[in-house]
Formats: sequence, C-alpha cells, structure tokens
Amino acid sequence: MSQNISLEEIKKFWPKDAPDINNVQKYVSKYKKEKIVIKYGGNVLIDRQVFNNFILDINVLNKLGLSVIIVHGGGPRIKRELDKKKIESKFIDGLRVTDEDIINVVEEVLINFNNDIVSNLKKLGSKAVSFHTKENNIIEVMSEREELGYVGIPKKINSQLIENTINQNQIPIVAPLGLGANQQTYNINGDTAASAIAKKLKSRRLLLMTNVEGVYDDQKKLISEIKPLDLENLIKWKVVQGGMIPKIQNCVDAVENGVRGVVILDGRKPHSILHEIFSDQGSGTLIRK
Repeated sequence: MSQNISLEEIKKFWPKDAPDINNVQKYVSKYKKEKIVIKYGGNVLIDRQVFNNFILDINVLNKLGLSVIIVHGGGPRIKRELDKKKIESKFIDGLRVTDEDIINVVEEVLINFNNDIVSNLKKLGSKAVSFHTKENNIIEVMSEREELGYVGIPKKINSQLIENTINQNQIPIVAPLGLGANQQTYNINGDTAASAIAKKLKSRRLLLMTNVEGVYDDQKKLISEIKPLDLENLIKWKVVQGGMIPKIQNCVDAVENGVRGVVILDGRKPHSILHEIFSDQGSGTLIRK
C-alpha cells in the first residue's frame, strides 16, 4: 500500500484503543525506509486475545507500507506438546537439551504456529510468507554446545530472501529454526534469532514482546530508556536476574552491532506495538546508545 495513504483510508483499519490516529502519518514518514524486526514470544503466545491483537497490529503496519519482519517463539506450546507426548526435558543452564525426539516435536510445533500467523494475517488482507526449515530457510546454524544436542546459534542469515519479500510489501514470518551440517534441523533461542536478523538487516528497531512491562530499576520502577552500559550494570548489580539476563544480553549485542534501538515491551497490553511506533512516549523500555 502507498506510503501517502489518506487519513480516511487509515480510519478503516485503525483499532479503537490504538494511539491518536492524527499522528500516524508523521511516524509513517519516520519509519518509511526503515526495517522493524518484531519478536513475538514467551508466555504471550498462549493467550488467544493477545494473539488476535498482535495480528491486528501487524496488519496495520503492513497496510501502512512499513517493512516488518516477525520472528516468533514457541516455548510454552512446545512444552505443552512434549508433556502430551510424555517426553521429559532436561535443562543445562536454562537451555533445553534437544535430542532427536524433541527436535522433531519442536520443528512441528514451530511450523504449525508459523502457519497459524501467516493464515490469520492473510484473512485480514496482508500477504505473509513463511520462513522455516521446510520452506525458505534463511538461517544457517552451528551447534551451540555439544551437550545441548540440536540447539544452534545463527552462523549466517540469508538476508536477500527477506529483502525480496519486504520489497513486495509482504511480511516475512520467521520460525527460530535453522539448518546445520547435513541439513540437520536445529532449534534456536527466539531472542537470539531475532537479534541476528535485526543485526544483519541493520534494522531501525527490534521489538521484543514479553509478559513483563519492560526493564525495572532497583526501586522496581519501569525504565523508559537506558543505554547499553547502564543495562550491563543492572546485571552486574543483580537488579536484572534469571531469564531476563540472556534477553538483556541479546539487546545490548544488537544495539552494539548496528540496530538503532531495541525495545522490551509488554505483549499483554493491547496494541503495545502501535503505542511503541506511533507515539512519542512509546511503550516498555527503549535501549539505545
């Protein structure tokens, strides 16, 4: 859709509890030639209402002509499927040990979820394209650590395939899977996959949707903007702990390697993506130099 879209046209698809519609064109100009990578993951994956809001937001961005790349996770869905099949998971340093039985389940769950996102966007008139190990694979991986089995880290990203898709005003929907030696499928941490793609594309923004408001200071207050060095100090001082540490490390790595800004935002909040992109106060915590 044209960048010079009229306000009347925007009104037809703008959600009612989204930011002020009168400012939209200003922000469309700001992000016009930029790329936005959005990681949709964590526990927000399970709530269908959150999913529907997410689909609406991505459809809006696509209709406004913005270049958006989606990388999705699948942890809770994978856990549910493994439990159903009575397959037990072992963890080393918070990472799931992934043997052949588990990687088969992981691949199936992630591809099904990927197709779910694509088909729901198509219902709203947005063209979305699947990227995963069985179709348009763009991530070449190497093994993270031998004892983890089929867990990989991105070695090479085929950005040309993504660029071609974006140039046709289509949305790449990327599963955190990659192929290693002998075309073996590997699972990749979703944040790591999103960060690797954002770095390769030198994207203006990387948005990480989670089930927390953002990053908190030592007084448990939400930080609206922070520099990478200050963020690393929060880890050092143990203000940031647990599962948030690898997420923060991915954010810092992205900002230090060509991504203009990373935002950790609350995926449970209705239209948090639109509030981040189309308002000055944004949503969540912005990390930039």
